[in-house]
Amino acid sequence: MHILIAPDSFKESLSATKVAEAIKKGFSKVYPQAGYDLIPLGDGGEGTVKSLMQALSLDGTQTWVTGPFGDKIKVSYAVKDDLAVFEMAEIVGLASIPHERRSPLFIKTQGVGELIVELVQNGVKRIFIGVGGSASHDGGIGMAAGLGVKFYNRAGKEVEAIGAHIGEIVSFSTEDMLVDLSQVRIDLVTDVENPLCGPAGATFVFAGQKGLASAEFELVDKKMESFYKLVNPMLLDLAGAGAGGGMAAGPMSLS
Repeated sequence: MHILIAPDSFKESLSATKVAEAIKKGFSKVYPQAGYDLIPLGDGGEGTVKSLMQALSLDGTQTWVTGPFGDKIKVSYAVKDDLAVFEMAEIVGLASIPHERRSPLFIKTQGVGELIVELVQNGVKRIFIGVGGSASHDGGIGMAAGLGVKFYNRAGKEVEAIGAHIGEIVSFSTEDMLVDLSQVRIDLVTDVENPLCGPAGATFVFAGQKGLASAEFELVDKKMESFYKLVNPMLLDLAGAGAGGGMAAGPMSLS
């Protein structure tokens, strides 16, 4: 008998690798003579890079980007030739944020954009981004800010790119973009089909588990909707755009 074990991670508990090892340990007690293949999987969240490293023979490396609270953090990603893979969760992962500091509207995702900039400047032409397991809820504006996009309120003042301010934005500028993405393909890796807004959208389905109070859902959802009516209304109903606190819509709005 040969047994294939291919699990995903258990959120905030075990990595996909440790889940696979635990399952093998249990099966081995009943089927000690069986052969086992362990292939940990990723759904866009934790473990995605490790899974793709094995499948695509990528090399792991590290760099520094802005973390969820504005300080510099070291993050890992995988690369080979002009292909790179990284996880949003590596930069703003929910599992890395203490419960008392979970406030998704104030988590900074600038580091996601910074990493994209570094990869493109290093010659990468195709990027896979796992957008699961994030602690943020900003509709992708933090990522865009990391790329050099600037956002402005009605008074013409620049707005900090965090979810708490998305409802203040009335205009934006891409004039100071740090890299040209026109020749770069960005593939978003996710296992959800939730749209940006509405009852099945990013706010109502995922923001609560990140620390947002349910009493805020309706207002936050309306602010997200208002912003994307400004940016690209077609993205509001796009399946999967709500992944990563709406970050999945970010690269598409810049394409």
